[in-house]
Formats: sequence, structure tokens, C-alpha cells
Amino acid sequence: MICPNCGHDNLPGDEECSRCLQDLTQLDRPAAQDRVELSLMEDSVGSLHPPEPIVADPTTSIGSAIQMMLKNDVGALLVVDAAGKLLGIFSERDLMGKVASPDAAYTELTVGEFMTANPECVNCDDTLAFALHKMDVGGYRHLPVLNDGKPAAVISVRDLLRHITRLCKDR
Repeated sequence: MICPNCGHDNLPGDEECSRCLQDLTQLDRPAAQDRVELSLMEDSVGSLHPPEPIVADPTTSIGSAIQMMLKNDVGALLVVDAAGKLLGIFSERDLMGKVASPDAAYTELTVGEFMTANPECVNCDDTLAFALHKMDVGGYRHLPVLNDGKPAAVISVRDLLRHITRLCKDR
């Protein structure tokens, strides 16, 4: 990176110029080009105002979990212990990829057997770009949102697309 102060050619990633000690950190940050980019970079996950998550304990049957997901029109539910600590997430993908089989007895199995344990999470104050990046890199459609270490919500790709669409409509 070329220092704008003294013209010295520094190593990429240097936080300050090795010649004049000018702060270079601001020069490495991307700049938003429009409202969508600005929102993704600055707005928090909490700004989506996600509803409280649908939760189940690990002994909840698959049949009950399916009914909970259908009743609440959600694609995932959070699996928590008695103290409310997040243990995992049970999603449509878990249902189709791990549970679905020719056996009809799956409805009696428990979500604890098929949930994705220790899922990637975001915090309410993380940026939308951070959440979107986690979803993209991990291939997730749903991310638990934590507040003080406890499940506060679940956001989905659909929530982020809805937010971006609203920003584009408001132009």
C-alpha cells in the first residue's frame, strides 16, 4: 500500500507506514457504493427485528418438530437445554438429509438425534454483512441469533433478501 502522506510503498496489510508512521487502516476498508452496501456494512442483525425463535428440547419427537415448524411457518427450530442454552439447530435440511427414509417410524425419533450440534451463530449487534458472509461460506440458510449467549432469534436468507429488496424499492 502506498502511503498517501510520504509515498512509501508499504507491505500489503500494514496498519501504519513504516517510514512516517501514518495510520493506513482507514485506507484498507471498503467504502459503500450505495444504500444496500451501506446497510450491509453498518446495520446490525438486530435491525431485521427477527421474531423470537421457535425452540424445542432434544427429546422433542421429529413428528412434533415437524408440526411446530409447519404451524409457525419456519424452516428451522433451535434446540435448547432446560437452562435455555443453545445445543443445536434442527432445520428442513436436517429433516430431508438425515431423517427422511423409507421407515415410517421417524416421527417417534427425537430432534436431539438429528440436529446440527453447535451451529454457527451471530449476535444481535453483528453486521448484516457478517451474517451474510457466514451463511455464504457455510452454506447455511438459517443462523441462530444470540443475545448475551442465549438464543434470541433465527434469521434466514429470506430475511436478508426481504431487507435488501425493501432498500431497493425505497430508492
